[in-house]
Amino acid sequence: MTDKELKQHVQNALDWEPSIDARDIGVAVDEGVVTLRGNVGSYVEKVSAERVALRVYGVKGAADDLSVRLVSSDERTDTEIAQAAVAALKWNTVVPADRVTVTVANGWVTLNGTLEYYYQSAAAERAVRDLTGVKGVSNSILLQAPVTPIRASDVAAKIEAALRRSAEIDARRINVIAQDGKVILSGNVHSWAERREAERATWAAPGVTQVDDRLAVVP
Repeated sequence: MTDKELKQHVQNALDWEPSIDARDIGVAVDEGVVTLRGNVGSYVEKVSAERVALRVYGVKGAADDLSVRLVSSDERTDTEIAQAAVAALKWNTVVPADRVTVTVANGWVTLNGTLEYYYQSAAAERAVRDLTGVKGVSNSILLQAPVTPIRASDVAAKIEAALRRSAEIDARRINVIAQDGKVILSGNVHSWAERREAERATWAAPGVTQVDDRLAVVP
């Protein structure tokens, strides 16, 4: 597929997504890497645009240069955003209470704290990114391995089994190395969506605190 054809596919995908106003989004493609430029009305829309672009077959990577330009009715002070974020985390049953702190500067939310599992960190990020007035989110939450250590060989074996179970992943093309909570994925996948699914399956393994994704996208 040529870059020109891929660009058209990405533009069509953005136009098709009802949660995105693609009129102000420009698309450029260079050797399979997509760059998104322009303006969107919310941070959620920015995240959605990147997600939609990466799901297009043939895309090897994406650079998200979209700017969040809030309409006046959606603007909030940093104090209002911080209060809303604290409340959102408090009401989220997945995020442990009093383990995540919030700071806000110019509409940009930063999350700090220490959690045991990646899914908790991801839930905290989702809880605040949808709030009105948010222009961006930096997830600086650290993951802490369980007190009882888990053997690296057991971690690797669990991840390999999870990859084989997934219908969206060709596990034969992926190599897994685990050591001290860090997992390295290498090899190649057919699409960026498959790469994301491999990451997701890896993060679900107990004891994983860091994932080094070296998978190459080879359509």
